[in-house]
Amino acid sequence: MSVRDRVGLYLQDVFSLQESVKFVQYAETRGFDSVWQAESRLARDVVVPMAAYAAVTHRIKIGSAVMNIWTRNVTTIASTFLSLDDLAPDRIMCGLGDWWEPLAQNVGVNRRKPLLAMRETVDVLRALLARDVVTFSGNFVRLRDIQLDVIYGRREPRQVPIYVGATGPKMMAVAGQIADGVLLNYLVSPQYNEGAMAQLALGANHSGRSVDDIDRPQLIACAVDDDDPQGAINTARRVVTLYIRQQPQMMRASGVPQDLIDDIAQVLPISASEQQITDAMNLVSDDIVQLVTASGDGATVRAKVRDYVASGATSPILYPLCKDVNHMIDVFASGYSH
Repeated sequence: MSVRDRVGLYLQDVFSLQESVKFVQYAETRGFDSVWQAESRLARDVVVPMAAYAAVTHRIKIGSAVMNIWTRNVTTIASTFLSLDDLAPDRIMCGLGDWWEPLAQNVGVNRRKPLLAMRETVDVLRALLARDVVTFSGNFVRLRDIQLDVIYGRREPRQVPIYVGATGPKMMAVAGQIADGVLLNYLVSPQYNEGAMAQLALGANHSGRSVDDIDRPQLIACAVDDDDPQGAINTARRVVTLYIRQQPQMMRASGVPQDLIDDIAQVLPISASEQQITDAMNLVSDDIVQLVTASGDGATVRAKVRDYVASGATSPILYPLCKDVNHMIDVFASGYSH
């Protein structure tokens, strides 16, 4: 795979914002088509990094992966993405998500009826970005005669595609029905994608579309080291081990054996020490690491990413677990001449 195919970069808060800006600039020069910024739990929001990337690039598309729908009014989300589109016209993508527990409860957010909340948010957000006058009376969104109040500058409708970050089957079906695209999660296997495609198709059929009408970029955890492939696998093992403990249902859907999930739960508390994490990592084989990540040397990593594309993803979005992000970018820019 080369960047003659669509390929993007996914950034969390592992690297400083200054480092991340440089990675995005480098990815653009190497032909990457997109960068997606995570909203970490309570560390780094999506908006500031997206604005930083937009200000120093010219071609690459920039998306949120994902902004939660519970802590911002939909009008604030709309004005935010209108502003980002002013900074980088027709390069901004809006990814929305349902947030996490127990964080939501701990900050006083009751995530009741998340499917309905997502439907209302997406429907109203799309209308606002189209510069419609919106009146809406829902369970979560209530507006009366509201329009984005653009007095100066660009007053035309904004072409900001809306993606839903979906993992569970019900949200996947909702994404297929209402969104321009779905952000498929990382640390799942290509086997998981088969079920996801079925749910997307189910939702798409309800809105008179097919799954091919829905963009399906997928976050893929990636550790690449041509000099030390085993070291790359070992780097990914820590992330996989923690995820088995935190998201056992997703690991089960990806083909991770139940006895391993149970063994990890026995030795690894949610709030674990470094020694406990190390002990749990010893239970996770290389095969399990490679089941849900793209880890190893460049050829192995590219082959695994092709598996995700073959199982339904329209574009790999690479989440670097390795420190040498520029090398990972180079691995996927192989054969590309800028």
